[in-house]
Amino acid sequence: MSSRKEVLRPFEEKKDYMNDRIAGGIEANRKGFAFLNLTDEKGEPVKNAEVKVIQKTHDFKYGANLFMLEEFQNQEQNEKYKKYFADAFNIATLPFYWDTLEPEQGKPRFAKDSPKIYRRPAPDLCLEYCEANGIEPKAHCLNYASLMPQWAKGSVAWEKQCLERRFRELTGRYAARIPMWEVTNETFWGYKRLSNLYSQPDFVEWSFALAENYFPANKLVINEAHSRIWGNEFFYGTRSPYYMQIERALLKGARIDAIGMQYHMFYRKEKELAETAVYYDPERICDVLDTYATLGKPIHITELTIPAYSNDPEDEEIQAEIIRNIYSMWFSHAATDGIIYWNLVDGFGYNAAQGDMTAGENYYYGGLIRYDFTPKPSYQVIRSLFEKEWRTNLKLHTDSGALSFKGFYGQYDLEITANGKRIRKTIHLSKDQNNHFIIKL
Repeated sequence: MSSRKEVLRPFEEKKDYMNDRIAGGIEANRKGFAFLNLTDEKGEPVKNAEVKVIQKTHDFKYGANLFMLEEFQNQEQNEKYKKYFADAFNIATLPFYWDTLEPEQGKPRFAKDSPKIYRRPAPDLCLEYCEANGIEPKAHCLNYASLMPQWAKGSVAWEKQCLERRFRELTGRYAARIPMWEVTNETFWGYKRLSNLYSQPDFVEWSFALAENYFPANKLVINEAHSRIWGNEFFYGTRSPYYMQIERALLKGARIDAIGMQYHMFYRKEKELAETAVYYDPERICDVLDTYATLGKPIHITELTIPAYSNDPEDEEIQAEIIRNIYSMWFSHAATDGIIYWNLVDGFGYNAAQGDMTAGENYYYGGLIRYDFTPKPSYQVIRSLFEKEWRTNLKLHTDSGALSFKGFYGQYDLEITANGKRIRKTIHLSKDQNNHFIIKL
């Protein structure tokens, strides 16, 4: 085993445990039975029917941030980005960072022709792309104190007034088009230096109360950094700070609909082995999910970066293997509803000049697509998991008009051939329904 491959040791040492959790969890939590009854116009069972079952979509959400939409230097790159994204994902994180969405008070950058800010495409532009490609948009983030514009900072009363206007404007323009909104993000950082409101003891509860008022029909998400969730210093079962923060907010009446968890492995290469061992431990991953699941809310992996550190083939294969393992564990867990990768393309990350692979997020080579816009093994792994390994396509036959199949939750096309006729029907196999379908031919 090469020195870099040592990072895979936690998966290898606990592979039996990991594989058992994955196999059992997927069968129990991601698949269900569909029961079909084929009848003619008189309600009589149709005999000797062939049924082709073709899965078209997944209910489980998997995506990336959409921060580089129409942000590249030429249109060829823009088109490649849009195709790579639409080919692989069904959800996108949209940038609603307040400091760049409204850098000047009263002049928000909502419209698609708004002045450009790097990695911050306008919401209208993002929504146009998502809706054209069947991708669910997700908003990040309503009240993120670290990226609050300077003009909005002041007294607690002033900050609340500014935030209420922001929430009111956003719901009026976007609530009907964006189902899921992150409300707070990274609230264990910079206690008193970010803003006066941020240092208030009821910051989280107040933010969710305001969000519930303005977004009553939307899913509201709390979000936190990876080290505050998975790491040794912050995970103590139900006594973990993030767990207790959520529990307290719920007990005080906050409507938190989902729990967001980041998973950025932003560690320098020379420190990777020591720093990531606990994060790549299958038992720790499952312990965290099992613990937070007791809060009774779905879990979303909201931000995810796995480094490759270079374009060396071995480094890229290690990245792909880690992604396969952690995606499989998260996908198999009953509480997990979605996984969102962070940067799709290398070289265009936060806090670095384009193409500077020594700085900021670029240093980690954490994208799924190389800087030259060729796909890495990690991109192919994600597509293969959701399009092949975790997808149900079958050919069935019935002589009685009744048949059933077990498949992954999602939308299906049925191609039915009987009595010299061929018809196509669409059904939705759902985790929350009884999934009995009467199909008239």
